[in-house]
Amino acid sequence: MDPTDDQVACFEAGIKFGSLYHQFAGTPVSPESADSLARAMEEAIENQPHCEDVQVRIREDALQEAIATGDADYVEFTGEFADVDVVVEYEGVTVETAMRMDGDYPMMAVEDVRE
Repeated sequence: MDPTDDQVACFEAGIKFGSLYHQFAGTPVSPESADSLARAMEEAIENQPHCEDVQVRIREDALQEAIATGDADYVEFTGEFADVDVVVEYEGVTVETAMRMDGDYPMMAVEDVRE
């Protein structure tokens, strides 16, 4: 059985999140570099096929809290420091996805699928 266009669009969104998360996890980030890291993440993922929009918002409160309790002026990027929205369009199907914290885990989820 071939996948439906909806399924392929959701798969493409998953690829975008996997790439975004694993490409940038561990990147040193500070309040001074947060905006440039967010823009770099957006621009890198927007290069991928079927990606229509990426919005990365660094959670500066969490970032500053982690820095305050650490020994350095930066932390390594993980999902706890960002809220992310990705929109994929494939064969007339639009998929809206998001990464938000669920407790202490960055949960990636499909929010809407429409034709």
